[in-house]
Amino acid sequence: MSSADSRVVQRTCPLCEAHCGIRVEVNDERRQVLGVRGDPDDVFSRGYICPKAYGLKGLQEDPDRLTHPLRRTDSGFQEIGWDEAFELAGSRLAEIKSAHGADAIATYLGNPTAHDLGALLYVQPLLQVLGTRRRFSASSVDQIPKMLSSCLVFGGVLTIPIPDVDRTDYLLVLGANPLVSNGSLMTAPDMPGRLRRLRERGGKLVVIDPRRSETAGVADEHHFIRPGSDAFFLFALVHVLFEEERVSLGPLAEHVAGVDAVRALARDFSPEVVAPVTGISAEVVRRIARELADAPSAACYGRIGTCTQEYGTLASWLVDVVNVLTGNLDRPGGALFPTPAASLGVIGPRTPGYVPYARWHSSVRGLPEFNGELPVATLAEEIDSAGEERIRALFLLAGNPVLSTPNGARLERALESLDFIVSTDIYLNETSRLADVILPPVSLLERSNYDILFHGLSVRNVSKFSPIALEAPENTRQQWEILLELTARVAGIPAAAVDEIVIKTILGSCVGGETSACPEVSEETARKALAEAGRDGGPERILDVLLRTGPYGDRFRGENGGLTLATLERTPEGIDHGPLLSQVPEILETASGKIELAPDLLVGDVERLRRGLAQRREAGGGGLVLIGRRQVRNNNSWMHNVYSLAKGRDRCTLLVHPDDAARHGLRQGERARLRSRAGEIEVPVAVSDEVMPGVVSLPHGFGHDAPGARLSVARERAGVNSNRLCDEQLVDALSCNAVLNGIPVELLPAGPGPRP
Repeated sequence: MSSADSRVVQRTCPLCEAHCGIRVEVNDERRQVLGVRGDPDDVFSRGYICPKAYGLKGLQEDPDRLTHPLRRTDSGFQEIGWDEAFELAGSRLAEIKSAHGADAIATYLGNPTAHDLGALLYVQPLLQVLGTRRRFSASSVDQIPKMLSSCLVFGGVLTIPIPDVDRTDYLLVLGANPLVSNGSLMTAPDMPGRLRRLRERGGKLVVIDPRRSETAGVADEHHFIRPGSDAFFLFALVHVLFEEERVSLGPLAEHVAGVDAVRALARDFSPEVVAPVTGISAEVVRRIARELADAPSAACYGRIGTCTQEYGTLASWLVDVVNVLTGNLDRPGGALFPTPAASLGVIGPRTPGYVPYARWHSSVRGLPEFNGELPVATLAEEIDSAGEERIRALFLLAGNPVLSTPNGARLERALESLDFIVSTDIYLNETSRLADVILPPVSLLERSNYDILFHGLSVRNVSKFSPIALEAPENTRQQWEILLELTARVAGIPAAAVDEIVIKTILGSCVGGETSACPEVSEETARKALAEAGRDGGPERILDVLLRTGPYGDRFRGENGGLTLATLERTPEGIDHGPLLSQVPEILETASGKIELAPDLLVGDVERLRRGLAQRREAGGGGLVLIGRRQVRNNNSWMHNVYSLAKGRDRCTLLVHPDDAARHGLRQGERARLRSRAGEIEVPVAVSDEVMPGVVSLPHGFGHDAPGARLSVARERAGVNSNRLCDEQLVDALSCNAVLNGIPVELLPAGPGPRP
């Protein structure tokens, strides 16, 4: 691929959680990406990439990608200079805060934020300066239930057990499709190879899903389950483990509290009682429970399907309960905790047993905060129904909530009523088109990165730094630079002063203090080492601190050969720190220092589950419900404007079981209307036994036909916005995560008249 006038840069693909190693060939003179391919030397992915990685070239070259700030005018958006853009954004946010209070401003962080080290580090000062408690993110249409249950059981919001997929003998997967997602809350490139090797070594893969997903298609067993009933199924497994005396905690026994309480809770959920609700026979449930208990090693793994449902937090908790009771937590081949080289968890004070939950509530419904955020299902009503306490301004960081959050039509109307919106985005999309000013960062290949969140969710302990592949054009800004300058404008202080506060905070958490990672290292020593390494500002300076004070770091001594950012820069293929290791009890941060298997908050919600079981048994499981589905060529609402990924057949189709299609008079390729309490859409039908009867499936992230958006490729294949059917009133009672799966719907032929 390479030629005399090009060079190859080794880095990772930032488009999903797998973060596969890639080789990007570039021509610096023409500022052009010549090609992208898998990196066979990458210590983690070994050359594997999925189709999304090839889209990085198209993303770089996309003529619709924004490169200059935009300001809304009466005649449309106009390009303006950076200073004018920062002054407009900073002054208006400051004015609204002064006039109406900090909570008159809301913030929303989109999914790409998690894939950008600079954004993760420098959005925090902006949030602190704004001072608002109305913080929202894509997390509450995703993984908040798992974070809440993990915090209650293990003591940390990101203390999440990861399936040891490379060594397990038995993998039970619920509501996840890792063959397409490449792992989710489980960073694992080349899932096809990993699952193939699981079966080649004699292991077993069992998938529980309302759809015969791509992962289910390669499994040893696949069982359909009624959407939203995963907690019933998991409790039935727990019931069998106790009933048949198959509970075996092993070395965990002295570190687990609440086993007897769980035993009592499980009595009402026998396989025979829950079978009519889940659709999985009691015989199958009992066999799976025995197989989990008897396997040399096993792991239970649940993901977005278990989170985005009515009982999301209970289902997420019960996944860990199953792993604990079978003795498979914190052991090779089971579910273990990673040891990342650098972690955001070391920043700030840590109090064992502290659960950041319900410290404040939303104004309209009184929904609880978790980890500093309110659930995004309440965002629209906090704008249009909160009276004088309403949200008046919004800051968006790489987010498109009109497409990605419940009842997008209502949210769109609410956003149109705001006094001011600032968006940082590379596109004029369905949400940013409503902004007053747009601050576009450089492209993904024009910034460096370190996957600080996802190394902490990895199936193997690795670290790798991604250098800039292409120098950004003049008069552009990195995401962290935008956030830093915006913070400075709102606060009324120089950007350099904000950056100094950031590094001082980081150093205060990492060196010197008794509770810091390196109490023996002074701030003066650390600053001197950073200066000698040429780290004089920005996210790379902070990363160097986190690496050097982390578990593999050099402690600012240099001579011991420990890890530094310079080490990673000299090792472009990454560094393999080895397999996951047992870490209990050291990893635990509960008040008791034990695994709290029966936290009061979760135990109290089981009564709701009992009532739900009785109601579902009485109702008989009738009615049609909607679930989503993920596709390998896109990531939520982004990457639809890259032709190489968007081309081909229409992928925004409604999967309908043949029996349901016949009952509703629908045929393959015809259009149908789908209606819920929240809204109605029209969509082409794909008749398939891939879904179970009574279930229809529609991918999320489409609906690219909004007036004013500049997405020329995506508009040609616009599809429909499935979240117009998602009811913002339906949330998991504990986490208040949006219910995106198991939504009651009506299916109707597309009649004459205007389309919805």
